[in-house]
Amino acid sequence: MEISAAGHFTVRVTAADVGKRVSVRRLRDTEASEEKFTDTVGVLTSWDDGVLLITQRNGESVRIPESALVAGKVVPAAPARRRGPSATHSELAHVASRAWRPVESERLGEWELRAAVEKVPRDGGPPRRSAPGERPWGAVAGRRAGFTRRANSVSAAGDPGLPLDEALAAVRRWYGERGLPAYIQTATGAEGTQELLCAELERRGWVREVSAELWIGALAPVADRAEGTEVVLAREADEAWLARYQRKGVSEVALKVLGSGPSVWFATVPPDPREDGGAPLAIGRCVVDGRWAGFAAVEVDPAARRRGLATAVMAALARRAMEEGASAAWLQVETDNEAARALYAGLGFSAHHAYHHYRAPEDPAGPPHGSC
Repeated sequence: MEISAAGHFTVRVTAADVGKRVSVRRLRDTEASEEKFTDTVGVLTSWDDGVLLITQRNGESVRIPESALVAGKVVPAAPARRRGPSATHSELAHVASRAWRPVESERLGEWELRAAVEKVPRDGGPPRRSAPGERPWGAVAGRRAGFTRRANSVSAAGDPGLPLDEALAAVRRWYGERGLPAYIQTATGAEGTQELLCAELERRGWVREVSAELWIGALAPVADRAEGTEVVLAREADEAWLARYQRKGVSEVALKVLGSGPSVWFATVPPDPREDGGAPLAIGRCVVDGRWAGFAAVEVDPAARRRGLATAVMAALARRAMEEGASAAWLQVETDNEAARALYAGLGFSAHHAYHHYRAPEDPAGPPHGSC
């Protein structure tokens, strides 16, 4: 906090600092605690009508009456990580985007509109692909099935090249033509992330539906984990792998998304030989992209947990990724998945930034399973 030469707190933040990272101290608005003050650090995303809006690292916004301010100052960007690989948000956003490629995409300035859908006939029959030369939407199409928010949302890093309201209208038209709810993916908590965009979306009634974190770590410590468990690697997700995958009824479009990326590997721990026709005990997916290896879909049979199978899957994938020249790793984990967070922390991963999916007002909810 800023303290004057006379020993008094001072406020050195003004409305001109919107968009900068600040640290402020304010009076508590309740007497439930003995502490008189509380501190908030984040990006100052607005200062209107005597109220400051500060967006914290996790994307949560805090409204602070100007009258409650005791001290404040502009502070440097979040400190760089002290261990593991160095990375910018921009680099990681592009790597993560390439790991979950959509079936269809279109540029809006620097934004990328992404969709992975297939037609579902109005008669309730099975989904089908578009015929050659057929538009991906139109009167022949019924309901839409989208696979994961990651492949069915706008990657909003950069400038859309239009005023925001016009860009949002274009986004809603594009997804509406495809029978999908409009989602925009944003990030908070690192240099170059989109706290200001988050605040503008919330001001316009967009709903933050899912939040998660992108974690990074060095690849070698994962690859060095002791071998011993049989792990089979393949270039495609076969029926056995899909039998363990948590999203049931995987479609042709979903298989395309799962198989997308520069260099994709699928790992399987075979079922117990004593169980005839059983599903694999564990699975995982890895996309190798230059120096990065991205882990996803690491799932273990509930009856086989606490046996190190998830670690074995990641270690086998890490060793293959290192053979292709990768040295760093990333993964995405939801904030309430304590078991996964403990596993990844034990492997040397830590959070780089948070990311969020905002749904347009009045649009129906998107893909199930909390898919991020």
